[in-house]
Amino acid sequence: MIEETGRVVALAPGAVWVETERSSTCSGCSVRSGCGQGLVERLGVRERRGLILALCDLRLSVGDTVVVGIRESVLLHGAVLVYLFPLIMLFIFALVASQLSAPEPYVMLAGLGGFLVAWLVVRKRSQQTSADPALQPVVLRAALAARAG
Repeated sequence: MIEETGRVVALAPGAVWVETERSSTCSGCSVRSGCGQGLVERLGVRERRGLILALCDLRLSVGDTVVVGIRESVLLHGAVLVYLFPLIMLFIFALVASQLSAPEPYVMLAGLGGFLVAWLVVRKRSQQTSADPALQPVVLRAALAARAG
């Protein structure tokens, strides 16, 4: 289970909206001074907060600190579907067009067509599974907030 700490910002029936702080690994990277990602991070250009809807059966109130989790398999499957599948489809469509001795512009168009087909499949799949509770993040537990003093 991949866990992230966040703060409850709103309540919904059977769920809560949680605001999380996005963390960066730039502090541990050896090339952080020459990396564009590190520069963007230092300048604070990117929004550092994320808002997610997490299923919850605990009695929480706005402002509570919680630990939200999602199964590794769900994250891995989603990453393959969103990143790898379109790339594979692009290559397959371009390869088929190339094997059919199509001119190079048509091979490129076929590759883009494959990417578009994959994008449509990913979009349709995400619409079909958006309400599946097994794929949603869940509130694992309420975290103890550090007391100032």
